[in-house]
Amino acid sequence: MLDKLMLQEVITTALANGGDFADVFVEHKRVTGIGCEDGKIERIHSGIEAGAGIRVISGEKTAYAYTNDLSREGLLEAARIVSHSVSGAKKSVSINFRRLEPAARFTIEQMPDKVSTELKVQAVKRADRAARNVDKEKIKQVMVGYGDVVQKVIIANSDGDYVEDERVRTRLMVHAVAAEGAIMQTGYEAVGSHSGFELLERNKPEEIGAAAARRAVQMLAARPAPAGKMPVVLAGEAGGTMVHEACGHGLEADLVQKGLSVYAGKIGQQVAADCVTVVDDATMPDRYGSYSFDDEGVPVRKVVLIENGILKDYLYDRLTAKRAGVEPNGHGRRESYQHKPIPRMSNTYIAPGRDDPQNIIRDAGNGLLVKKMGGGQVNTTTGDFVFDVAEGYLIKNGEIGPMVRGATLTGNGPEVLRLVEAVGSDLGFTIGTCGKDGQGVPVSDAQPTIRIKELVVGGTGHGDG
Repeated sequence: MLDKLMLQEVITTALANGGDFADVFVEHKRVTGIGCEDGKIERIHSGIEAGAGIRVISGEKTAYAYTNDLSREGLLEAARIVSHSVSGAKKSVSINFRRLEPAARFTIEQMPDKVSTELKVQAVKRADRAARNVDKEKIKQVMVGYGDVVQKVIIANSDGDYVEDERVRTRLMVHAVAAEGAIMQTGYEAVGSHSGFELLERNKPEEIGAAAARRAVQMLAARPAPAGKMPVVLAGEAGGTMVHEACGHGLEADLVQKGLSVYAGKIGQQVAADCVTVVDDATMPDRYGSYSFDDEGVPVRKVVLIENGILKDYLYDRLTAKRAGVEPNGHGRRESYQHKPIPRMSNTYIAPGRDDPQNIIRDAGNGLLVKKMGGGQVNTTTGDFVFDVAEGYLIKNGEIGPMVRGATLTGNGPEVLRLVEAVGSDLGFTIGTCGKDGQGVPVSDAQPTIRIKELVVGGTGHGDG
């Protein structure tokens, strides 16, 4: 995309008026999106985005400019803009780039930009048909969304680091609506990974569509969830929404340093039960949040955040790592060249334990089993959260009982982690686009089957039915 001599000129121009550090993030991204509603392909979008972001860090201040003009003059103009935002002694800079090798490599079998639009449309239609065939009377609406991206980046900085990377992601999402009389319920299923079109060979569109529709239909017959405090089992297949929201955001170093995290100042302290270990690992193959380098050109590595209940580390970008006097650990991420990098999660999960998932349910006595999490809200400063349960069942005398609807989970992240009393040997993932500071980035999260001693369950039912 850009040669090294031009990148050197841009960085030296950005630092012409002073500054401690400068970098350039160059992006070329090809995206495809297909949407299907009411059995019809409503949208096919394909396009290319390209541009560069230039940053200068001076002390605690950051200046950032971006441009979609990748000519020499366009880049130098952006560099001059950020240079004028920096006050300090003018200096000359000499840069000798060294190319960094990736800490993780990913194999792409079918590049999505080499797969015809017709094949992608067929996959979407297959998911739509499968969802509608689950129950032709009760399924009232099906929405299918397909997306893929091939992102090529060059990252270079005044320390001499030079990175070339390619990120390939593919995903498929199905949302189904079922109705019977006055009752209406929804079901959702999604798959996605750092992979090409082979994703839909490993995860058949028919299976994704049918799973979403079955969930919606089953919820029509579900009884209202009871309310009160009770043991809660989160199945591995529920994914790691809880750990992502109630724990993960609070471990991002910018929130910690601003005093907006309940985990601030607690390195080395017990913040969870002994059986809980929390990891963020962007090196995992075939996961939606994986990458070889972060968006600052830092090679990724597995980061153990909480180990056997003890807080060990935070997620850092370059700026927060500098403030803390530590090395960055590969979590400076951005949505595009138009955004500054900030600390973000990648693939965040509670590590598997040794307990049998079936025994975890059996030993719960009476409580709630959650097989699918819905949306929620979290206050990172306090750790308080509220989550919807998309698929839940009563547990009666250690056996899985009837399905319930309308359940919510209310609690405090750190307190809940202390109340985990069993961790299963399984591990289930979910995917999503994580929003923060107006930016969205692809992530995945996971957990094994876990049992929480007691949680506040909100519902409209009474007692245990």
